[in-house]
Amino acid sequence: MNFEKLTAYLDSLEEKYGVPGVDCKVQRDHETIYRHMTGFNDYEKTKPVSQADLYDIYSMSKIATMTAVMQLIERGELSLDDELTKYLPEFSEMYYDPDFKFGWPMKMPTRETATKKAVNPIKIWNLMSMTAGLGYDINSEAIKEMQKATDNKGTTREFMKAIAATPLLYEPNTRYMYSLAHDVLAGVVEVVSGMTFGEYMKKNIFEPLGMKEIWYQVPKAEAYRLAAQYSQDMRTGEITRQEGNAFRLSENYESGGAGVTTSVDEYSKLLDALACGGVGATGARILKEESVLEFTKNRLTPEQVQQFQMGMRLGYGYGLGMRVYMGPEGAKSPVGEFGWDGAAGAYALIDPFNHISIYYGQQVLGMIKSYAEIHPAVRDLVYEALAEE
Repeated sequence: MNFEKLTAYLDSLEEKYGVPGVDCKVQRDHETIYRHMTGFNDYEKTKPVSQADLYDIYSMSKIATMTAVMQLIERGELSLDDELTKYLPEFSEMYYDPDFKFGWPMKMPTRETATKKAVNPIKIWNLMSMTAGLGYDINSEAIKEMQKATDNKGTTREFMKAIAATPLLYEPNTRYMYSLAHDVLAGVVEVVSGMTFGEYMKKNIFEPLGMKEIWYQVPKAEAYRLAAQYSQDMRTGEITRQEGNAFRLSENYESGGAGVTTSVDEYSKLLDALACGGVGATGARILKEESVLEFTKNRLTPEQVQQFQMGMRLGYGYGLGMRVYMGPEGAKSPVGEFGWDGAAGAYALIDPFNHISIYYGQQVLGMIKSYAEIHPAVRDLVYEALAEE
């Protein structure tokens, strides 16, 4: 293996894109075969990136949530074809905006919007495949009202009522749209398990894999370890300081879609377990191998695949809560590798065929080129190095 090209590429990201700090880890069969950190983790650029750094991984949280949902499916406590109302009755009567326009910027429907009653029920697989009709409006009227009514202490289960009270963007099961579906699935996990979402994750995934430093709400005593976070203006390209995680809707909300804070080493334990057929380095099995392989299948129609790609992630479809490579767009990874990324540019690849996982970490919100250019480059450079064995 020769990772010199990958190292040189990672070292170039600050100059080429303005990425202040990077951490990249590659594992195979429970062993780290590559690790490189470059740049700084503080705004003053005096502290080099280190293994102790904590990151808000945003939507990469979805990988853990999908693992939990698949566990419940494995145990027969949940089914892909179950209707959401079986667990969250507040979703029994939903309305959508028939005039909603897909494009940027999006104008989200409000209570004043003329809506139409949805005919199709939302099923668990609709939530997992982002075809449920939901949007990603964390500033909806209902959510703002819930935050105020609960004095910013509302629970995950309480916020399900607010999400259900927000109009859908389209008739369920008719198109793909990235949304709060994984947050709703966290609510489903709570109902099915009888635990809070965080308790379930800790008992059934994090503790078995030896993941100790992972939280949905960062302990005050650990906040000093958070890597400096930035935001890039999509129009000007300017990168500025950006603090906080807006997807944590309250002090007690545990977001299945974007709530995890952890280190690269800790989250890599989950990626490694999924890459190794559901068995972690601790020897604990969190999923059966056949369940992991369900993540390697695209679940979208050809039209929905186009809606998902939107000029990025070419060659990829979307399966049970994560992207999945379908080919043949020239990626050097195998068909069926899957994973996801985060709003600040984090990236995960899980290859269950070769037992390989990749974690690329950065902290710049709004950097679109992370998804279109950086992530594919990291992926291909890893596989180039492995091909030289």
